[in-house]
Amino acid sequence: MKKIYLISLVIAAYLLPGCVDLDVSPSSSINKDDFYQTEEDAVSAVNGIYSILTKWPTGFYSLYGDFSIYLNDLSTDYVKAGANTNSQFIRELSSANVQPGNEFMNAGWEQHYIGINRANLVVDKLSTGNLPEALKNRLINEAKFLRGLFYYNIIRWWGDAPLILHDGEGEGAARDNVDVLYQQVVKDFEDATNLPDDFPGSTGGRATNGAAVAMLSHVYLNWAQTDSEQGKAKQSEFYQKAIDYANRSINSKKYYLFEDFRDNFDVTKKNTGELIFSAQHQQNDNTAGHCTFAMGWSDSEPVLIVSDTKFYDEIDNDDQRKGGSYAKILWQPSKGEFFTFKVPLFRKFIDTINFGANQFAGQNMNTVIIRFAEVYLIKAEAENELRGPTPEAYAAINIVRRRAYKHFPLEASSPHDLSGLTKDQFREKLQEERNLEFILEGQRWFDLVRWRKLVQTVKPYKPGVSLKSYKYPLPHDQIILNPNLKQNWGYDGTGGPNPYIGYEPGYE
Repeated sequence: MKKIYLISLVIAAYLLPGCVDLDVSPSSSINKDDFYQTEEDAVSAVNGIYSILTKWPTGFYSLYGDFSIYLNDLSTDYVKAGANTNSQFIRELSSANVQPGNEFMNAGWEQHYIGINRANLVVDKLSTGNLPEALKNRLINEAKFLRGLFYYNIIRWWGDAPLILHDGEGEGAARDNVDVLYQQVVKDFEDATNLPDDFPGSTGGRATNGAAVAMLSHVYLNWAQTDSEQGKAKQSEFYQKAIDYANRSINSKKYYLFEDFRDNFDVTKKNTGELIFSAQHQQNDNTAGHCTFAMGWSDSEPVLIVSDTKFYDEIDNDDQRKGGSYAKILWQPSKGEFFTFKVPLFRKFIDTINFGANQFAGQNMNTVIIRFAEVYLIKAEAENELRGPTPEAYAAINIVRRRAYKHFPLEASSPHDLSGLTKDQFREKLQEERNLEFILEGQRWFDLVRWRKLVQTVKPYKPGVSLKSYKYPLPHDQIILNPNLKQNWGYDGTGGPNPYIGYEPGYE
């Protein structure tokens, strides 16, 4: 394994422009042992962890720009690489046939562990530092929140992985079991529940206690649906914890659903309403806009395009998520008229307020990591799996549907409310609801994997998908450098027992 954990030689990277409130001048000669001595140093170091969400070494890809969309949407049923895609690695993802040498595997793995090491340094150094106690604890808990997020991604994309919690560790490390990783993720997010409720002004967008609570709900739902030892043994307990944390978020009254679904992607409404935690992008910084609108006002296909127009056509015209997620007709400011696309584009990363003058049409749009609508859907799903379609499950899913159909107030019953369903029917409706709610928000692959519906759903559009697709391959370069890292099943040609037997009968 490359020494991706030993980042002391690039400590200056902490001073790269961060996603929020960073006004420290860069330096090229900082010793990590001399750093963290001032409040300014410490804040800058934590900003360097945030920067992993939005900054990539190449300056083009970013973890929550296009990377998460490529892995979680492009590799599924409803998205494909457009005609103007010139990257073989993007086309591998589009065909659901990713290889260990794919640049996204190596870059993603390294980027996550760089972020983890930055967080580890902050936790270690500040724990013994002399900063004011309140600031020190806040910054440590922000670092833990981000470390928890990085490990949560690693678990879901790659499975077992080395758990590294201190600077200087990790070289030659073997993969730890996902239960060990999940335990650390939960611990980090639990510590992060001690964060402030919010951050004022220019510091908005940082991790808060509300974000940690919402993420814990998310984590417990996913952990309950794994086939790990603890996932199976404690499934009911984990579902209940998902419900408890969802209720804690709902009862806090900190968040509310926007009446207009499109407000979730409005650059004037960042970090408000239902936007619990987002990657904070700056001007021309979110390359997802390039992926969806690179060809501008034309019918030439951008990097990402809908794989079949049925995914647009089959959405109810009265559901505002149709126009909020897709752009079939869009106002063209330069001509003062509407432009109709032959194939609808993905609208969420097209900044309709400030259309880009270049290929970065997303301008400074944030990338949502978790929003309040998902908290309701997490509660509904966990409640149904644990006890069936209870009144609480219906209340949670129906409030999301009422917003979709512009039925206000959201507390009042609606003709679009669900009722009278069996547990299996409710599950199917819940899955449909998530599909509609989170189009191109980096959720689809994660959902299909945990529902064990990946192959049957994707295969009609991408024949290359198979059971091995339930995990992405570990990077080829990392395995060469560290023989203790063992490749995921199906990617090294050695065969062995299939760990996914029973996942999808008829597709094995």
